[in-house]
Amino acid sequence: MNNNYKRLLSSILLVSTSVFAQDSVTVAPAPPAITAAPVAIHAGVLKSVHGDVSLLNAKGAARPARAGEQIQPTDRIVTGTDAAASLVLRDGTVIVVGPTSQLDLKAFQFDAVTHKGNLLVSLLQGSMRMLTGLLGKAQPEAVRIDTRSTYVGIRGTDFIVQADPI
Repeated sequence: MNNNYKRLLSSILLVSTSVFAQDSVTVAPAPPAITAAPVAIHAGVLKSVHGDVSLLNAKGAARPARAGEQIQPTDRIVTGTDAAASLVLRDGTVIVVGPTSQLDLKAFQFDAVTHKGNLLVSLLQGSMRMLTGLLGKAQPEAVRIDTRSTYVGIRGTDFIVQADPI
């Protein structure tokens, strides 16, 4: 990963985490707390979007991404050249998707009371940085990152993954 990508990912993560902590008006508000009702709810919220970023739903329909938009547990985030996005999941996990990347949020479940659930992310190409939230702290074996060539088991709280296109 070249230094420009590292700088972009680091700066977006710093902005995302500081904005998340400060509740700034220029960025979307924190996602609402989970309720006990057994209804399908969003996985998280896009906190910031820079450049050409789009979301694909499970049926493959694309839409432009906007800060504050809810992300479903089966959405794909696609970033263009010199683009990036940061996503905050309901458990507080922060994912920053770097330029020219495709990231599938394959599965996300989280119980705010027990801090149990699971997270499966597939990085198809490009780069991502993750700062794990409550789920990664309470149940690290339930957080998984897949790439085309490897499987990453999470034992830390802050890491960067890069997947080159085939």
